[in-house]
Amino acid sequence: MGADRIQPAEEIVLRLRAIATALPEAYEEDAWTGVRWRIRKKTFAHVMVAQRGYESSYRDITGDDTERTVLTFRATGDELLALTHAGLPFYQPPWSPTIVGLVIDDDTDWTEVAELLTESYRFCAPQKLARLV
Repeated sequence: MGADRIQPAEEIVLRLRAIATALPEAYEEDAWTGVRWRIRKKTFAHVMVAQRGYESSYRDITGDDTERTVLTFRATGDELLALTHAGLPFYQPPWSPTIVGLVIDDDTDWTEVAELLTESYRFCAPQKLARLV
């Protein structure tokens, strides 16, 4: 295999952690690469680094083989349609009809990220918890 897996920058994980763990019963755990946030057994956010030497739907879709920090989350309805047709920094991995990816970089709108993660949480959480946010 290629180089060791690169982990997302600590400042990005800290920002995402502050958003995700503020949601009822949400928790963080290490993922197969990067970090993910879950409600019960469902992942509502996952941050990782797309890099050479490892499979990456981001790289497959864009052809961009530079190292990029990417966040995946769930979306539905009009939001899903809008995000998947918006183009970069958004993209849609082919392995799930409800997953959207977002490249995290210096231009990232963190207010938008908070809204997207909250909606992703609502999609994954039991109704009782979803109603709390």
